[in-house]
Amino acid sequence: MEKPATIKDIAKRLNISLSTVSRALRNASDVNPDTKKAVMALSEELNYQPNKLALSLRQKQTHTIGVIVPNLDYVLSLMVRGIDEVALEAGFTVMVCQSNESFGREILNTRRLLESLVDGFIISVSSESKSFDHFKKIQERNLPVVVFDRVTPHLTAPSVRIDNEEGGFVATEHLIEQGYKRIAVLAGPENLGVSNSRMDGYLNALKKHKIKKDPALIVHCDFNQDYAYFATLELLAMKKRPDAIFTISDRMAIGAMLAIKKKGLRMPEDIGLVGFNNEPVTSLVTPTISSVDMPSFELGKAAAKLFIETMHNKENMDLEEKVLKPKLIIRESSQKLPTKK
Repeated sequence: MEKPATIKDIAKRLNISLSTVSRALRNASDVNPDTKKAVMALSEELNYQPNKLALSLRQKQTHTIGVIVPNLDYVLSLMVRGIDEVALEAGFTVMVCQSNESFGREILNTRRLLESLVDGFIISVSSESKSFDHFKKIQERNLPVVVFDRVTPHLTAPSVRIDNEEGGFVATEHLIEQGYKRIAVLAGPENLGVSNSRMDGYLNALKKHKIKKDPALIVHCDFNQDYAYFATLELLAMKKRPDAIFTISDRMAIGAMLAIKKKGLRMPEDIGLVGFNNEPVTSLVTPTISSVDMPSFELGKAAAKLFIETMHNKENMDLEEKVLKPKLIIRESSQKLPTKK
């Protein structure tokens, strides 16, 4: 393998000093134009590549953003695409790590990204995370941290999220307006803010329409199709079963749908179903599933813009929060057919 060219090779070939080559490559004004032209031509010929790590250390910036996400499912991959698009335009590279919903892996990812000399972090926390000291230590180093999608009150940092409470509210109110009265909710882990916010929206809709909260209809389980499947089977085995189910993710909605079909029930006639995230699968299954749409790509872009703004702003931006609005997409699973006369 050929050894990479260095500025020493250029200086030797042109019989000039190393400092002259260095200044010419930086387009310094005090270098003779002909010398500068010769240096640039030879560097092109030799395919000279500057030592980016050394340059980054001198500038104290690598122009790299560390992104930590729970997984790279459809929704989060869209968010990461949004982050990457804005980062690329601003001259940043994105390094993405998945925690796979593991607190320990989240800590390991944080450490490895720090070792890679990232300029800061954009984070969506894992469902296992109950302590956030590893992120607070980043902030103590004066590195910017932006939290997106899964925002936690236990970490004070600039944040970008959707209005999860509003999403839970519109989903549940839609079911109520369709005539459903005994509405269950498949919520996520109890320690996860995004889950609780969507459930709060569900409770607010019940309260608005004077429907009494029934703890038996509130089920906490992981963001997992299998968990949702078995949780739904238990709900449907109740003496007084629910006539509708709101799930706080579409993966859970698919699990619920499989359980409903297993029991031989029809949607929306026997039971209504609404999910959350508006993943493509919701429009491909039969019946199609109503779902709360998240502007995922835009959320990612907003997170990256806030990171860059935070990085260049000397004022404290820890309380800066951007909230995007969700939208309910109504499909067959919850839209009751008109009564025939």
